[in-house]
Amino acid sequence: MTTTPGTAAASGADDLLDRPGLPTGRRRLVLLLGALSAFGPMSLDMYLPGFPALARELGTTEAPVQLTITTCLVGLAAGQVLAGPLSDRFGRRRPLVGGLLLYAVASVLCASAPGIESLVALRLLQGLGGSAGIVIARAVVRDLYTGVEAARFFAVLMLINGLAPILAPLLGAQVLEVAGWRGVFVVLTGFGLLLAALVSLQLPETLPPERRQPGGARATLGTFGRLLRDRGFVGCALSAGFVFGSLFAYIAGSSFVLQTKYGLSAQTFSLVFGANAFGLIAASQVSARVVGRYGPRALLTAGIAVSATGAAALLVSVLLDLGLPAVLPSLLLVVLSVGLVAPNAAALALADHPRTAGSASALLGLSQYLVGGLVAPLVGLAGSDSAVPLAAVIAVSSAAAVGVRVLVLAPAGHPSASPTR
Repeated sequence: MTTTPGTAAASGADDLLDRPGLPTGRRRLVLLLGALSAFGPMSLDMYLPGFPALARELGTTEAPVQLTITTCLVGLAAGQVLAGPLSDRFGRRRPLVGGLLLYAVASVLCASAPGIESLVALRLLQGLGGSAGIVIARAVVRDLYTGVEAARFFAVLMLINGLAPILAPLLGAQVLEVAGWRGVFVVLTGFGLLLAALVSLQLPETLPPERRQPGGARATLGTFGRLLRDRGFVGCALSAGFVFGSLFAYIAGSSFVLQTKYGLSAQTFSLVFGANAFGLIAASQVSARVVGRYGPRALLTAGIAVSATGAAALLVSVLLDLGLPAVLPSLLLVVLSVGLVAPNAAALALADHPRTAGSASALLGLSQYLVGGLVAPLVGLAGSDSAVPLAAVIAVSSAAAVGVRVLVLAPAGHPSASPTR
């Protein structure tokens, strides 16, 4: 019986996790890495129901409030470029714990922000800290798995990660009732401290010293240059980045559009937001079950097609003023497509870069959060009474993902796209 690279890595992971004093088995690793991967949705989604109240309390308008999403996204993007290479050089645990502690400190400061200007700046710092969890969690998976096994593991992580968009707005709406939007950031402080403790006590070091990358900034830039010359890597990163751009446009604009234009309450909006996140989870679990048959490349293509279909339907629904019965299913397609795109793009992008998984994970995350940070402010250009900017931004971002798939990935013949890997 032959052993594939993915199963060999998985066997090594089980041996590693069975050591005394460390988590036993894959399930606890999934839970911990899933929670670390959830820093994006937890930081972005939990205070969404409080946007209108936050704007009123700080005496500002929709656009500056949405800028707090942009600065957090920029922090999540830029921080990955720092944390990923650091984890390649020093191992996974130390940079991870440092980032989590920075996140906790920034969250406390956000809770006491005196005005919108300081909140915008502090959200950048919060994103920088939270980025370590996202980028290093992906690198840990690549340390242990590859190919189809990695795609399956990333899809299972989406089950945990996908709960965050469901639970975060629901929890946020309840916290808003008791402690206002500032209380949301107090909860996020506790989230960061809890994960810092769990990583310190339970996460094994998955990158041994002999596999670490020496060198400073020059070596890091050289690694980034090699990655950017890999057409398959760039295609996976950009296609996933544009699909995530649609998701972040939805995150930034849906609260105002659905509550102000379509009249949903904060609680009803939270339920709709949670239902869409459940669709994302369901899609990721379908991906985990069928990736062995169809391969990550085919599922990545299917996810991009679903995103484009939902985006086109949303734009038509908004332009023809078809109302919520048409808008909500269209948004569901846009969101659930991420469950197909994210795990398979990550598996394909990291497959050929085992020794620089942290740096590769950083560029993959950078593409996602940088696009998100650029598109988030655009959805509020026409004010909260119009859904046209939201639909237009989602449509353009999804179309760009299709373009990358057709023009970059299709002719590349990227070896790691093989469905048998």
